[in-house]
Amino acid sequence: MSEEAAPAPAKKGKGKKIIMLAALVVVIGGAGAAGGLYAAGAFSAHETGPKEDFNKPQLVLAGENPEEIGNSFAAKAKAAHEEGAPEGPGHKPGKGIDLPAPRDPSKYQATYFQVQAPFTSNMVDTDSFAQISIAVATYYDNRVIQAMTTHEMAIRSAILMMLAQQGATQLSTPEGKQALQARLKSTINGVLKQKTGYGGIDNVYFTNFVIQ
Repeated sequence: MSEEAAPAPAKKGKGKKIIMLAALVVVIGGAGAAGGLYAAGAFSAHETGPKEDFNKPQLVLAGENPEEIGNSFAAKAKAAHEEGAPEGPGHKPGKGIDLPAPRDPSKYQATYFQVQAPFTSNMVDTDSFAQISIAVATYYDNRVIQAMTTHEMAIRSAILMMLAQQGATQLSTPEGKQALQARLKSTINGVLKQKTGYGGIDNVYFTNFVIQ
């Protein structure tokens, strides 16, 4: 009786190669499918990064129109809100945010706004009084200036209260005037953040300054 030949053992190396190739095909296919779903908008904004906040003012590049930029983003914010998107921080009065100044101001368009009526207040250390006129500047779209005019009464009240705490001796020096500029900027932005949710005033300028 002849002995039957034993079956040859399977070649393990070739089997591993086949498994690895199959896995690679699955990975490539999955990546392609994921790319297609991403392009189709299947992933949420939370997974792919935060959406652009249309509710807050935007920096305006040099040569652009601040009014057009502001109107455009305001329309986008309105459309997003009508579609059920949550409101951004720019529409949460009392929880304001500081809009950062641009790193390179030369790349952006500055908008200047003259506050029409002067501010007059007694000084804290003498019988003298100060009368100042100011203008403000912003690198953001026209919504910042619109907020200035909308909340002018609140801004005027805050400035007059702050001026009443200043001394004539201090304000008679260049350093005192520079410090007052910083306080005015902080005061105005503070009111804007409280009322609208954002600041945006980059600088304050004196157009008239009298102490009598």
